[in-house]
Amino acid sequence: MPIVNPSQKSYDATVIGSGPNGLAAAIRLAQAGRSVLVAEAAETIGGGTRSAELTLPGFVHDLCSAVHPMALASPFFRTLPLAQHGLEWVHPQVPLAHPLDEGASALVERSIDATAENFGVDASAYSEFMQPLVADWPKLESAFLGPLRFPAHPLAAAKFGMLAARSASGLARAKFKEEKARSVFAGMAAHSVLPLERLPSAAFGMVIAITAHAFGWPFPKGGAQKIADALASYLRWLGGEIVTGLKVESLGQLPESRVVLCDVAPRELLRIAGPKFPPAFRRLLDRYRYGPGACKVDWALDGPIPWANAACAQAGTVHLGATLEEIEASERAPWRGEISERPFVLLAQPSLFDPTRAPAGKHVAWAYCHVPNGSAVDVSDRIETQIERFAPGFRGLVLKRHVITAANLELHNANLIGGDFSGGSSELDQLFLRPTWRRYRTPLRHVYLCSASTPPGGGVHGMCGYWAAQAALRDHF
Repeated sequence: MPIVNPSQKSYDATVIGSGPNGLAAAIRLAQAGRSVLVAEAAETIGGGTRSAELTLPGFVHDLCSAVHPMALASPFFRTLPLAQHGLEWVHPQVPLAHPLDEGASALVERSIDATAENFGVDASAYSEFMQPLVADWPKLESAFLGPLRFPAHPLAAAKFGMLAARSASGLARAKFKEEKARSVFAGMAAHSVLPLERLPSAAFGMVIAITAHAFGWPFPKGGAQKIADALASYLRWLGGEIVTGLKVESLGQLPESRVVLCDVAPRELLRIAGPKFPPAFRRLLDRYRYGPGACKVDWALDGPIPWANAACAQAGTVHLGATLEEIEASERAPWRGEISERPFVLLAQPSLFDPTRAPAGKHVAWAYCHVPNGSAVDVSDRIETQIERFAPGFRGLVLKRHVITAANLELHNANLIGGDFSGGSSELDQLFLRPTWRRYRTPLRHVYLCSASTPPGGGVHGMCGYWAAQAALRDHF
C-alpha cells in the first residue's frame, strides 16, 4: 500500500532509511533544490546514530555508534551548519587510552609528540611514522572517503600506499620494536574488523590513528542521536520531509519519485526491489559478504570506572587488549566461527566528559567485541572480565546492564546483517567496488544504493550518501 499522508503526491527523490548516509543523501539533493522525502522504518530517526535510556531512567546510551572521529573528518559534514541545528561536540582530554598489564598504559593524544613520549625506544619511530601521514591527510581524504578514482595527489597517495601495502601485524612489527607501540597500533587496526594478518588492515589502522591526531575522537553532547537530529533539522530547513514508522516492503509502496536512494544493506535491497532486478545482479547482491558481528553491552554505573592506571580516565575511548598477539588472536577468532576467551574490547566512557548522559554522580559506559556473524551468544561476562583485568572493582559499580547480541543487533536494525556494524566486510576485493562494480547505481536507472555497503564503507561520515546523491544528480537532474 502507498505511504500514508505524504504532503504531496510526487517527489524528485525518495530516500529509504534515515541513517547518516540516508540523511546526507537527502540533504545533498535538497541543497540542489530537489523535493525530498525520507522514509524510516523505526519510530525514531538515526539508524546507527540513535540514543535511548536502555538501562535506567536518566542514563542515556548509544544504541550503535558512540565515538565519531569520521563525522569530523567528513568533507561533506564539515560544510553543513550542524552546530546551528543543535550539534555540539565534546572532546575528551585524550582520544584513546590503551591499558597494559601490571598497571601500565599508553595514551594517544592529539599531539603526535606527546603520544610518542609514551613509546620509549619507539618514540622517534612513531613520530616519523605519523607526522607525514597527518600532514598529508588533506591531500588524502578525497581518495579515502570517496569512490575509487585516480587520486588528486598521486605522490601523497603513493606514500600512503607503500605503508598500507602491509598487514597491520606486519607493519606494527616492522615499525616498532616494543610491545606498547605495537599493541596501540593493533588496537586501531582492529577497527577494520579484519584479521590483522590481512590487507587492508594496516590502512584502517593508519586512518584511525590520523583521525586521533587531526580531529580527535569526540562524542556528540547528549548522545549519538544528536547527530541524526541535527541532520534532520537541517534537512527540514531545506524543505525536506521525513516519515517515521514506515517499513518499505516494495518500491511500489513509495510515492512517485524521479529517483529512489536506498540507505539499506544489499540483502534489504533484494527484499525491497529484488524482483525488479535481472538475475545476474540479484546473484551479485546475494554473494556480497558480511563481516563479523558485535556483542554490545551498555552499563549504568554507580561511579566512574576504577582504572588501575588513572590516566585511562582522561580518555573517551579505551582499547582493552594488552598485546599485539592477544589482539591478533581475538580478531582472527570470529573469522573461524569462534569467540576469543580474551576478546579485544572497544569501550567508551562518555559521561566522564558529558554530564548530561547520566544522573549526578553516576555514569554510563558502552563496549563491544567482535564475534562470528549472526552469533546469538552473550559474551558480556568475557567483556566484563577484560574490563576487570584493567579496572578491578568494575563489576561492583554496575547498577544495570543491557546486552545485545550480534543476532539481536540485526533485529534492532535491519542494516546490521548478522550484527555487522560496517555494512559488509572490508576485505580488499570488496573494499572499493562494493557491493558490485556498479557501486551506487543499480540496473534500475532510477534506483540507487547509498548505505555503508557502498564506498567508502562504514563509519559515521555520510560520504556514501553524498556520493550516491551526486550520481543521481548527474544522471537525472
